[in-house]
Amino acid sequence: MYKKLMITKAPKAKKSPKELGIHGDVRIDNYYWLNNREDQEVIDYLDSENAYYIENTAHTKAFQEELFQEMKSRIKEDDESVPYKRNGYFYITRFEKSKEYPIYSRKKESLDAKEEVMFNCNELAKANDYFNLRGVSISPNNQLASFGTDTVSRRQYHIQIKNLTTGDIYPDKIENTTGSAVWAADNKTFFYTKKDPVTLRSDKIYKHRLGTSVEQDELVFHEEDDTYNTFVYKTKSKKYLVIGSSSTLTTEYQILRADNPEGKFKIFSPRTKGLEYSISHYDDSFYVLTNKNDAINFKLMVVDEERTSHENWKEFIPHRKNVLLEDIEIFKDYYVLFERELGLNKMKIVRWDGSESYYLPFESETYVAGGMTNVDFDTETLRYFYNAMSSPYAIIDFSMRTKDKKILKEQEVLGGKFRKENYKSERIWAVARDGVKVPVSLVYHKDTKLDGTSPLLQYAYGSYGATIDPYFSTVRLSLLDRGFVYAIAHVRGGEYLGRPWYEDGKLLTKKNTFTDFVDVSKHLIAENYTTSEHLYAMGGSAGGLLMGAVVNMAPKLYNGVVAQVPFVDVVTTMLDDSIPLTTGEYDEWGNPHKKEYYDYMKSYSPYDNVEAKEYPNMLVTTGLHDSQVQYWEPAKWVAKLREYKTDTKQLFLYTNMEAGHGGASGRFEALKETVKEYAFILDLEGKIR
Repeated sequence: MYKKLMITKAPKAKKSPKELGIHGDVRIDNYYWLNNREDQEVIDYLDSENAYYIENTAHTKAFQEELFQEMKSRIKEDDESVPYKRNGYFYITRFEKSKEYPIYSRKKESLDAKEEVMFNCNELAKANDYFNLRGVSISPNNQLASFGTDTVSRRQYHIQIKNLTTGDIYPDKIENTTGSAVWAADNKTFFYTKKDPVTLRSDKIYKHRLGTSVEQDELVFHEEDDTYNTFVYKTKSKKYLVIGSSSTLTTEYQILRADNPEGKFKIFSPRTKGLEYSISHYDDSFYVLTNKNDAINFKLMVVDEERTSHENWKEFIPHRKNVLLEDIEIFKDYYVLFERELGLNKMKIVRWDGSESYYLPFESETYVAGGMTNVDFDTETLRYFYNAMSSPYAIIDFSMRTKDKKILKEQEVLGGKFRKENYKSERIWAVARDGVKVPVSLVYHKDTKLDGTSPLLQYAYGSYGATIDPYFSTVRLSLLDRGFVYAIAHVRGGEYLGRPWYEDGKLLTKKNTFTDFVDVSKHLIAENYTTSEHLYAMGGSAGGLLMGAVVNMAPKLYNGVVAQVPFVDVVTTMLDDSIPLTTGEYDEWGNPHKKEYYDYMKSYSPYDNVEAKEYPNMLVTTGLHDSQVQYWEPAKWVAKLREYKTDTKQLFLYTNMEAGHGGASGRFEALKETVKEYAFILDLEGKIR
C-alpha cells in the first residue's frame, strides 16, 4: 500500500466568508471568492495546487511516461474511418502517424478517385493550445462547407464557410454558436444556432445568406423560455428543415420545406409540459417517437405531413412496459427499431409491407450495438457497430434482405499482446438497500483471481438518463493487464433498464443513484471480487457529483477516488441562473428556489456536506475554461476538504489551465489525462515499480 509522505505542505486557500441565504436558511461559503477566473489570486491558487500535485507525484513521472507510451502503442496512428457515401461523395476521416488531430477528406463517386482534403485539423490547430472542429455541413451542390471551431474549450464555436472548389475560406465569422449549420436546398442559405453569451444556452436560430454580412443575418426563432435549448437540422429525406426546442421533460418542433428558405417555420405540435417527441420523415408522413399518454418507455406514431399536431397522431408501434424504444432508422423498403430490453441493445428490422420482421442476434450480456451513419434511403444495407467489454469496436454492413453481414472494420489493438480470449466479461446483479436489483458489467483478465485479493475500479455516471454501456476500451487494458477488475455500475438515473430507471434516480429520488453505487460496492466485496483496501471509484461531471456524494456517505469503503470535472456545489450552482446550463437543469435536479427541492438538494450536495472525518485518497480534476461544470466547484470542494478532513491521505486538485469540460483536444494529449488518473490509482495499489 501507499506509504509515501507528502513532500510539501498542502496549499491552503484563504477563507473569506460569504453568507448565502434563502428559505430562512443561511449557508456560509468560505471559498466563494474562487469564483473569478480573472482574479490573479485565484489563478495563483490553482497553480499552487498544480505544483503540489506535480511535486507529490514526481516519483510516478517515469511510470506515467511508460504508461502513456503503452497506451499510445495500442493505437493505430495512421488510421481512417470506414467511408460513407453522401450525395455522390465518399467521406473519410483519417489520422496520420504522430499527429494529434483528424483530417477530413472526400472522394468523388469512387474510393479510387483522387482525395480532396477538406480540413487538415493539424494545420488549423497549430497556433492554439486547444482546438476542436465540429459541425462540418456540405451544401447540396457539394461546393461549400460550413464548419465550426473552438480554440478556448468553452464550446463557443465560430462558424465559417470554405469553398471546396477553390480552397478559399471566406473571411466572415459567425461568433458564439454551437458550431453546426444546416443548408437549405438553394445552396446559398443556411441556418445556425447562437448561444447566450453569459449562460451559453442555445437560444436563437439565425438565417445567413451567402454574399451578405453576418450583421444582416435574420433572427428566425428566439427560444425565450430559459429552461429550453434550441437547435436546427434537416430530415434524412432532405425535404424539411427542422427547428427543435427541448427541455428535460418537454420537446417541440417547427418545420419548413428545405426548398423554401424564405418561408416561415410552422409548429409541428405545440409544446405540452411532459410531452416528449422526436420526428422522422418518410414519403408523405412523419413518424413520431413519443411518450404521449404516459408511454414512459416511448412508442411510435405516424401522422400525415400536412396535419402534424398530436391529436392527429396514430399509433404505429405500441408502448411496451419492459422495452425502451430508443430510436428508428428509415429506409425505402425497411425500417429499423432500436430498443433496449433488460439493459441490452436490440435492433429489429421490419419490412414496410409487413412481410418480414426479425431481430439481429447478439449473445453477450456485456456488449454495445447501434446504428452508424445510414444516410441513404434507397438501400438494403444497414450499417451498425458492435463491441463488447472484451471485444474491440467493429463496423458491420448487414444486408436486411439476405441477412448476410460483412465486417468492414474491426478496431486494431496494436502492440502484439492483446487477445480477446485472454479477457472475461460478465454481468451480475447487486441488490440495493430497497430491494431493487442493480446490474453491473464486469471485465477482467482470465488470470485475475476473484478471491477478494484483486484491485477493482468501479465506474458510473447515473444522471440525465444517460446510459454508460459496457463498451471496449484499449486504455483500460493497462489496468486489466495489471490484475484489475473493471466494473460499470448501471445505477438509477441512467436508462439502462428503461425510462423508469431514470425517473427513479432524479429530482426527489436522486439519492438512489448514490446508494446504488455504494450498495454495488458492498456487493462486489461480499462476492469476493475485491476488498475495501483495493476498491477504487471513478466518475466525471454528474458522475463526479456521484463521487462527491459517495465519499461523504461511505468514505471508508474506498481506498481511492477519482472525481473528474465534478459537479459538487449543487445548491449554489442551481440557485445561480447566470451560470451556463442552470435553468435547463431544473427538471433534472429540481429548482432550489422551491424549499422542498432546496432541502433535498442540500442534504446530498457534496460541498455542503463535507465533515470532519477521514476521507479516501482522492484525485480531483477540472479545466479552467469548463462551461459545463465551472472550475470553481472542484476547487472550492478541495479547499473545504483540506480544511475538514482528519486523515493524512492524498488529496490532489489538478486543473488543466488550457482546457474545458472535455479535457485536452488532441488524441494523444487526451491520453495524458487518463494516464494521470490511472497512475494515481496504480500508485495507491503499489503497482508502480
